[in-house]
Amino acid sequence: MLGRTLFATALLAVSSAVSAQSLPRPAEFYFDADANTVRPVVAVRETGDAATEKLVKAIERNPRAKGEVAQLAHLAMAAGRTDLGKQLYARALGAIDRSDALWRSVVWNYGWDLYRTGDFDGAFAQWRSLVEARSVTASWMPPTLALSLWSLGRKEEAVVWYSAAVRTEPQQWNSASKFASLLPDWTDAERSALAEVQAAWAANPPAWP
Repeated sequence: MLGRTLFATALLAVSSAVSAQSLPRPAEFYFDADANTVRPVVAVRETGDAATEKLVKAIERNPRAKGEVAQLAHLAMAAGRTDLGKQLYARALGAIDRSDALWRSVVWNYGWDLYRTGDFDGAFAQWRSLVEARSVTASWMPPTLALSLWSLGRKEEAVVWYSAAVRTEPQQWNSASKFASLLPDWTDAERSALAEVQAAWAANPPAWP
């Protein structure tokens, strides 16, 4: 198939284990939109094999391409080619540093791609790096980190982070009834897992601070 061949070509063009660690305690509120982080990396508008083909050609023309490599990494992960996706993400991140406008969105997307392969440790490490990179209280942090910690079995910490979401927007997060509209890009399984966190929070809301 074309997609498999193109991914194999991408692998030829690409010339860690992580574990969950501690997080800073949550802030009181998380109102920042952090729009440059929570967006897909889109270098080409095509989808499917057409996108893969165009990205591979762009990378062949310019091996230093960053957005193209990151988007191809996401497509590889989505197609189940996890090892290739990780190699491509490593290549993209190796070409940028934390001052690059692309860095936060690449890391954020890599975290989701790792999470959806079942690599909860790897996903947590990516998101933790965003929390620690600079002082920002982004609205994505409490629910995403609550989900991540819950998936790692760190349930008390997950509830503490979820509590920050409720403090910030109580009418949105004090029940799971609005999760579909609040988290449209999450899967049903991810929203269901967060609903478990919400139920644990409702049963015993932690005090602040």
